[in-house]
This record gives sequence, structure tokens and C-alpha cells, in this order.
Amino acid sequence: MPKRTEVVEKITKAAKKAGLSFDVQREGGNHTIYNLNGLIIPIARHQQLDGYLAIKIYKQCEPKLGKGWWR
Repeated sequence: MPKRTEVVEKITKAAKKAGLSFDVQREGGNHTIYNLNGLIIPIARHQQLDGYLAIKIYKQCEPKLGKGWWR
């Protein structure tokens, strides 16, 4: 199970490499809402995320970062 910070860090590095912005848009009730160059990505506020959930979050980033970018 990856940590939430690891997931955010991985997306941040990939966005920076692609020349995209990735920053916090707002804090929701149970999620932190990130903005990936216009694409809204909600990430649950838990210390550890289920592996399946991490992959779902990565797949939400595919329109901006490319298919299978996390592999």
C-alpha cells in the first residue's frame, strides 16, 4: 500500500517533467482536491492508500500525462 505522500510526489514529478502544473486547489471534507493543469484530481486524506485506489488516481491523470505514465 503506497503512502498518500508517495502518490502525490509521483504525480508532482511526472507533471514537472511534462511541464504541467500540479497544485492544491482546495481542501474538501475527506479529500484534498488537486489541479493538474486544468484537470481536477481528488485524493483521499489517508496516510496509506490501497494499491487499487492509487492506480485509479494515476489513471485519472492519464489525459494530461499519457497512458500508463506511472509504470
